[in-house]
Amino acid sequence: MKEDTNAVSPPHISPELIQQHGLSDEEYQQIVKHLGREPNLTELGVFSVMWSEHCSYKSSRIHLKRLPTEGPRVVQGPGENAGAVDIGDGLAAVFKMESHNHPSFIEPFQGAATGVGGILRDIFTMGARPIALLDSLRFGELDTPNNRHLLQGVVSGISWYGNCMGVPTVGGEITFNDIYSKNPLVNVFCLGIVKKDRLLRGLAKGTGNQVLYIGAKTGRDGIHGATMASDSFDDASEKKRPNVQVGDPFLEKLLLEACLEFLEQDLLVGIQDMGAAGLTSSSCEMASRSGTGIELDVAKVPRREPNMTPYEVLLSESQERMLLVAQPGKEDDVLRVCQKWGIDAAVVGQVTDDGILRIREGETIVAEIPAHAIAEEAPRYDRPSAPPLYQELLQALNLDALPDVKDPTDALLKLLASPTIASKRWVFRQYDHMVGTNTVVRPGSDAAVVRIKGTRKSLAMTTDGNSRYCLLNPYMGGGLAVAEAARNLVCSGAQPLGATDCLNFGNPERPDIMWQFIMAIEGIADACRAFEVPIVSGNVSLYNETNGLSIYPTPIIGMVGVIEREEDITTQWFKQAGDAILLLGETRDDIGGTEYLKVMHSREQGMPPWLDVEREQALQKCVLRLIQKGWVQSAHDCSEGGLLVTVAECCFTNPDTQFGVQITLKQERIRLDALLFGESPSRVVISVKQEHLTEVQQYIQDFEGNVPMSVLGQVTDSAFINLTVQEPTKNAMSQMSWPLADLADPWQNNLLHLLAGEQS
Repeated sequence: MKEDTNAVSPPHISPELIQQHGLSDEEYQQIVKHLGREPNLTELGVFSVMWSEHCSYKSSRIHLKRLPTEGPRVVQGPGENAGAVDIGDGLAAVFKMESHNHPSFIEPFQGAATGVGGILRDIFTMGARPIALLDSLRFGELDTPNNRHLLQGVVSGISWYGNCMGVPTVGGEITFNDIYSKNPLVNVFCLGIVKKDRLLRGLAKGTGNQVLYIGAKTGRDGIHGATMASDSFDDASEKKRPNVQVGDPFLEKLLLEACLEFLEQDLLVGIQDMGAAGLTSSSCEMASRSGTGIELDVAKVPRREPNMTPYEVLLSESQERMLLVAQPGKEDDVLRVCQKWGIDAAVVGQVTDDGILRIREGETIVAEIPAHAIAEEAPRYDRPSAPPLYQELLQALNLDALPDVKDPTDALLKLLASPTIASKRWVFRQYDHMVGTNTVVRPGSDAAVVRIKGTRKSLAMTTDGNSRYCLLNPYMGGGLAVAEAARNLVCSGAQPLGATDCLNFGNPERPDIMWQFIMAIEGIADACRAFEVPIVSGNVSLYNETNGLSIYPTPIIGMVGVIEREEDITTQWFKQAGDAILLLGETRDDIGGTEYLKVMHSREQGMPPWLDVEREQALQKCVLRLIQKGWVQSAHDCSEGGLLVTVAECCFTNPDTQFGVQITLKQERIRLDALLFGESPSRVVISVKQEHLTEVQQYIQDFEGNVPMSVLGQVTDSAFINLTVQEPTKNAMSQMSWPLADLADPWQNNLLHLLAGEQS
């Protein structure tokens, strides 16, 4: 056996080389301590990607421990490729959300496409067949060509990959703010179904068991992608295009079918996606979880480019690749399945009992590193945190100095035209959201709903987050994201079961950013405990910063709930004329942080709406029970844009039918803009048949929680929204009326106008 003298007696690694690999001097000294010697270049590269922020969570891990991760329905919590919850009938829902922010800024089409590919692999690596995708996107305002280019590229990449895979993109959310012009956020959620006793995990057990590489051949694309995703950007960042991977959804479809066949034939001990850090992360993480080692021969790895070094093979992030550990004696069966599906496969190593990740190139040892050291012993930083000096200025909002709304018509039209609120039909129509024939509620309602074939059950899912709230009060913003996600599921008739998060923040080395991160996690954790919704998986994306300007703190919550009976599935739009319209919840003087304040006053200030957790709990329980009693015709969460926007959406978001309304609002000790456009949480607009109105009112009145209720009016077959505002203290009354067509037009078409370069 020939040993590489470079591995045994490596040359001195220069400070410049250490810096190029994104490592500090202190981190390098820890590497030397773990190895008992200086690393060679290959080992330095391995440590650099595995100890990057993207892979190691070195700035966030100590804080993530505060999140609740256990519950009676949890089958698999954080630490695996994805989380899973029990949905009954012997089945588990497997789901996770991931970010692909930096790659999508550099190359929006492939960045977004490979983000979809990665999250799909996370799901079917667990043995689950993916049945639904959602996205959560953030872009700069569409008045610049580059922002339009980014949106169009990202949407095209998501639709291309998902459509080719045959997995429907059934929902999501998009927000626009200039703070994301240089740092768009591309978060993708995926859900799959598996028999809960057949979950596969990323393990490398059994000394002598064979390790197999399957999937695409390895190239030089994506090398140091994990390191790039752990760095701030500047004006030269677009030169990092070689760090962005290139996807092949047709190959991934074959991988999916092959992996599910491995499960059916019980061929595997473990399986891991080669995601960030590629072959390096998959091998060391599988070994570390199992307390074993792995020996790999990179000379046996299928390649599509000549003369690749071990460094390049280990750090490549070429897409559509998996690492497997076969059951004893079943490696030939694995190879036969791969041959059947036309997938490249090779035995590249074996499991060892010494805890070492040992890399060979033929007979030459090129790296020897303790697997646990690179997978789990990265430095963990408790970075300094402090609220920024500007925080009090952000929260300061003198309502007395701010004029109340003078022209509600102008405000309503501008809010409906705001791209954050306006219809995203241009986006959704590019997604095949019906492939697989499971989709029950398509994009456009509070939550997407998919049926679970072979049962009476359906699953509802949503992604939610409000970065402006988090900027103004990170703790409250985190809690409000959880509350809104749960409320959206309840409005769809679902009982929330579990959540995943995608935590997008700026540079953690800045105390103000770290403070935002910690406070947001505290808010998420407290809300999840209150609603008994554990976090079972997630992702952290830091260093979303360009030229020193960070994004707003943007924690996104993806949440899943179960609907036990098909008849309980509920949508947001009105169903028939004559139905009574009720508001559950209380409207307060909340305009801080609202879309109204941004659109009409160009301000992003004030305290965000205050979340009363007990009131929110009572509201959600009440709404869900009303739905389960069969009394609710429609239910819509009241959020961005406030009550008047919510009612308008109930009138015309049904793609087939529109209804008018006749409603009355009482203005008591509250500003008119807060009444019409404030975003007080814990509010839901429902409609019920007239024959159920009395019993619904009585049920709410007798409900054990405090759920404020008011009858707003009724659904009409007219083509108008007719509003009466009463001011009892002034004995005054004003009436307003808007043709539905005048309101629906900006809501339906403004995103198209903006994408065409037309100003609204």
